[in-house]
Amino acid sequence: MSTLGISHPSKIVEGACTITGSKSESNRLLILGALFPNLKLENLSNSDDTQAMQRGLSSTDDTIDIGHAGTTMRFLTSYFATTPGVSKVLTGSKRMQERPIKILVNALRSIGADIEYVKHEGYPPLRIKGKEITANRVALAANISSQYITSLMLIAPKLLDGLTIDLVGEITSVPYINMTCSLLGRAGIKATFEGQSIRVFPQENVEVKTLVVESDWSSASYHFSMAALAAKTTISINNYVADSLQGDSVLISIYNQMGVASTFDGNTLHLTKTNDVKSHIELNLIKAPDIAQTIAVSCFGLGISCDLYGLHTLKIKETDRLVALENELGKLGASIRVTDDALHLEARQTPIHQNVAIDTYHDHRMAMAFAPLGLLVPIRINEAEVVTKSYPSYWEDLALLGFEVRSDK
Repeated sequence: MSTLGISHPSKIVEGACTITGSKSESNRLLILGALFPNLKLENLSNSDDTQAMQRGLSSTDDTIDIGHAGTTMRFLTSYFATTPGVSKVLTGSKRMQERPIKILVNALRSIGADIEYVKHEGYPPLRIKGKEITANRVALAANISSQYITSLMLIAPKLLDGLTIDLVGEITSVPYINMTCSLLGRAGIKATFEGQSIRVFPQENVEVKTLVVESDWSSASYHFSMAALAAKTTISINNYVADSLQGDSVLISIYNQMGVASTFDGNTLHLTKTNDVKSHIELNLIKAPDIAQTIAVSCFGLGISCDLYGLHTLKIKETDRLVALENELGKLGASIRVTDDALHLEARQTPIHQNVAIDTYHDHRMAMAFAPLGLLVPIRINEAEVVTKSYPSYWEDLALLGFEVRSDK
């Protein structure tokens, strides 16, 4: 595992980058493409997770190892369980085998799926025997991960009578459910999401069409952070739309509070620095938890306080992201406190500690969220190659924007 040293001599960030397609959109569309071969896909993500999905869908092996790819694990579980004649063991990394999947498995079993736990109850690996599902209604808790819900939505059009999903409790990450509904619609599949109920109608086939994946807003968050922390900024990132399906597009309004102005020129998003920064930020990120790390690090760098809520899903990601943030920001001198679902950061009163080595915990977002601090002080990132999970060209793009990125052994 490599360590990179990150710094930026001029503190002025100018340039243009093309960010890979959205991992969230890509993995949803790959499942739909497997179910409906008439769909052609462009601008797919080049992330590890999307490559894992492509390998999983095309593999003829009895055992499929998807590594750290949580979305792939959840989506393939439903896909294989509802594909008659399939017999697979679906496994992953050590951390993946610690990430719960019982809610999804119970939901699938309730409609007739044949799934067994290979090792520990409630966790991968899973032994799945695909079969035809005739049930058309399922209920599951909605406050854990929207990926469980999406997993069921994606396979629903191929079920005999489609599927009605009754959501129990507060719904987490509503924009991601809306994204799935919209992508189903773009593919020609009827789906509705009203109140606590989702209905996906059966569809035998779809018309031949090409669907283009928008670039990833979660990956854009690091560019917003650079824009906020730089002395001066003009950054352009390509393949974005103002009416995005992605929940993380809320970055525009959030970072406006941190002195970043956003404008669109066609499908190019331009970021500039305004220096109009609020002294305190309070956000409920239940609809966009993946950008919490970037926001916390940006606030720390700017020397402003923040209270971030709605973060309960961060504890079951690649690592416990709340604990990881507390540990690593603490190394840099932050006064920070976390609970099971919130993060509280005090305004920084002292200089940032320099040349600190940030541990990334096998989590791509830890590496990318902390790197923009190199605009303020030299910083080191351990296990830097972990960024390939979602943004393989991240370090190259930082170099394009004037960062010094060097091996630090």
